[in-house]
Amino acid sequence: MSVLTRRVRGFRLVDLVAVGLLAALILGLYLAKTIAGSERAEIAQVEKQIETERARIRLLQAENARLEQPARIEHLAETYLGLAPVSIKHEITTDALASAATHPPPAPAKPIDPSPDPAYVPGVTAPPPAAPVVVEPHVAEPAR
Repeated sequence: MSVLTRRVRGFRLVDLVAVGLLAALILGLYLAKTIAGSERAEIAQVEKQIETERARIRLLQAENARLEQPARIEHLAETYLGLAPVSIKHEITTDALASAATHPPPAPAKPIDPSPDPAYVPGVTAPPPAAPVVVEPHVAEPAR
């Protein structure tokens, strides 16, 4: 009796092996298709996250462009720092730089407020600055 003609309960052994291989192939194909579908869903989710991040980047770039407007920066510099455009009287030649370095600059006409408003909106007043925090120095006890 050879392996090809041997029978198990009325079926040839080759037929049983072929049916087993066919079942294994069907199961493998089903598993591969299921895994590919879940990976496709994950890829779609990552692409959606990428689009969301791109939209957020565009929004941040627009916000940055709004905050960097020269008129806004000029207004903040005048309001909070007391700065103004340089007048023609303050220009100096390179020969006179040495003498200008020996004379201190005059004090600003307006006191400088060190707390600029990062969320400036024209026409809206800024909240008052927070009270300063006073920290008392720690005094160590003398060694006995």
